[in-house]
Amino acid sequence: MALDPVAIFTAFGLIFLAELPDKTMFASLAMGTRMRPLYVWFGTSTAFIVHVAIAVGAGSLIGMLPNMAVKLTSAALFAFGAVVMMRSGADDDEADSAAKAVTGFWPVFTTAFMAVFIGEWGDLTQITTANLAATNGWLPTAIGSAAALMSVSALALVVGRFIAKRVPLKTVQRFGALCMAALAVWTLVEAFTG
Repeated sequence: MALDPVAIFTAFGLIFLAELPDKTMFASLAMGTRMRPLYVWFGTSTAFIVHVAIAVGAGSLIGMLPNMAVKLTSAALFAFGAVVMMRSGADDDEADSAAKAVTGFWPVFTTAFMAVFIGEWGDLTQITTANLAATNGWLPTAIGSAAALMSVSALALVVGRFIAKRVPLKTVQRFGALCMAALAVWTLVEAFTG
């Protein structure tokens, strides 16, 4: 089976543009300010690869997933993340101990993986990937989609690390908490309107 470069670039372009304003990009940015970016990237990338495999394999069946339950769980996790970030921003000593608490590879990897894995169910990029796989072939779609999602996550993490070096940690934590709270509200709105 020959790889069609046009199909790969089509998938990459569509998915990259769709993921840029997505909530998981902002979640990656927030996690990258508090945790080791490379570990976060491994976690988000693994979750994206799993989602691409599911989207490519399941195709149009993704629309049959229980969307409301997934959205409500995702909103609850974003709200929990906002509370944790806001509490850790209350005191510099607490912030330092909270940052130390999530430094190992597996805790960071798992946190990043779960945030993306749960948050991406039924997402526009997953549905688009399934649609592209049905028309352009599964392999070029999988390659282009996975590369696009991993690229957006890397971009968010680079921006997050840049911000963390120039802005006080307490300010970053409060902004991250507000972003997570906004993502929780956004996800709830999606659950009840879409």
